[in-house]
Amino acid sequence: MPARPNVLILFTDMQRADTLGALGNPIIRTPNLDRLAAEGTAFTNCFTPSPVCVAARCSLHYGMYPQATRVYDNGPMIDDNGASYAAVLGASGYLTQAIGKCHFTPDPAAPRGFERRLTQEENVSDPERDDYCRFLRDRGYDYVEPQGTRSEMYYIPQVSHLPAAVHPTQWVGDRCLEFLAEACAGSRPWLLFASFIHPHPPFAPPRPWHKLYRAPLMPLPHVPPDAEALHTWVNRHQNRYKYRDQGIDGHLVRLIKAYYYATISFVDYQIGRVLRFLESQGQLDRTLILFTSDHGEYLGDYNCFGKRGMHDAAARVPLLVRYPERFAASVRCGAAASLVDVYPTIIRAAGLEPPRSVELGGEDLAELARTPASGRRVYSQFSSGPWGIYMVADQWWKYFYSAADQQEYLFDRRSDPAESRNRAGVLFCQAVKAEMRADLLAFLRRHGEDAAWAEDAGRLTWRRYPSQRGVPADPDAGLLVQDAPGSLAAIPGYSSQ
Repeated sequence: MPARPNVLILFTDMQRADTLGALGNPIIRTPNLDRLAAEGTAFTNCFTPSPVCVAARCSLHYGMYPQATRVYDNGPMIDDNGASYAAVLGASGYLTQAIGKCHFTPDPAAPRGFERRLTQEENVSDPERDDYCRFLRDRGYDYVEPQGTRSEMYYIPQVSHLPAAVHPTQWVGDRCLEFLAEACAGSRPWLLFASFIHPHPPFAPPRPWHKLYRAPLMPLPHVPPDAEALHTWVNRHQNRYKYRDQGIDGHLVRLIKAYYYATISFVDYQIGRVLRFLESQGQLDRTLILFTSDHGEYLGDYNCFGKRGMHDAAARVPLLVRYPERFAASVRCGAAASLVDVYPTIIRAAGLEPPRSVELGGEDLAELARTPASGRRVYSQFSSGPWGIYMVADQWWKYFYSAADQQEYLFDRRSDPAESRNRAGVLFCQAVKAEMRADLLAFLRRHGEDAAWAEDAGRLTWRRYPSQRGVPADPDAGLLVQDAPGSLAAIPGYSSQ
């Protein structure tokens, strides 16, 4: 039996699919990710199973769609079932380590199958429960918000108040190299989940990375005519609570994109360090490497910001796989893929079978790459019931439904890849809309998602809820506040009274 591969998952937070130089972005600099694309297979139509952090990560970790996990938002994950991909590999003898953001809830320190963890969780400043915060404290960096200033500053680009050497992205890269030095010298195959918080906002690259891209040279967002007709309730609510609904400043949105790209390039730099180390140890071709992200970011497209939506900006993610034994080099696979495919891909590469106690939602990406014209469909869901947004997509079409808006959306992915016009109301598209709607509703019924569907004369249809489209009329109502405990305390020796 051939030696089992090592497994390296390189994971970012909130990275759009269109942020790789090798896949057509002429501005961003990602030489190390471009190397993975050149030496492996790029899945160019990969979608998140849920366009929000916890739900997407839960689906990836356990290999199941949200309709099986019942996790559709940033709430508690399912209880650990002992059948995560990390647990399965660990039980077969792998050394398993997670470094960085896992976003496990409700217990952020839970192992969930990993033998070891080093934590760097988002919006945490407590050195007693976060390894990265402890690292900062021990080096004299006593900052309240180590990933950047949030709340009112959430979408205000900012230079990190930490030097590059102790920046959260560099910390993950350094810890990865420490782990790999140990693991490559050992006798056990290993799994490393290396998870970077960036490019999640606040967009806070360190010096000198903040000047890698200059705002006047960045393109403006994609805002098609009648962009508001493409919004759902979640776009309106996110624009409000992210302080982005009081007008669009073209200079600001270009600076947002410049800093967003800079944080990605800094992650790319860390990935280059990891690849070069594996190569120096003779481990590169013996390692299954997967690079992906949990969801995207609107980044001003449609005059929207945030995630949670089903447009490509938020729902489509990069997915690169390098492992010469199973994945050909320089391949672009256009078949619809999903983060739920990561679990079976890892298990199959390791020569293992998934536990009988779980029914996986995905398939082996190596098999998918061999049948790229299969017409496969993948699914996504955010929230449920009156707030639910449900999606199905294949290579050619994407359909989604927003319950709060009582609105269908249909995009022709061949003639309108930028998703500029909703075809749901076009007479010539009614047959494909009806077929995709029926497929999505049948999928939801099979998985017990009873809050989504109803029957009308024996035909599946959307369950109707009262329209909930609006945001509070008061423009200051509903603004997000995420200050860490103690940040609102009085400044010693100073009072405004």
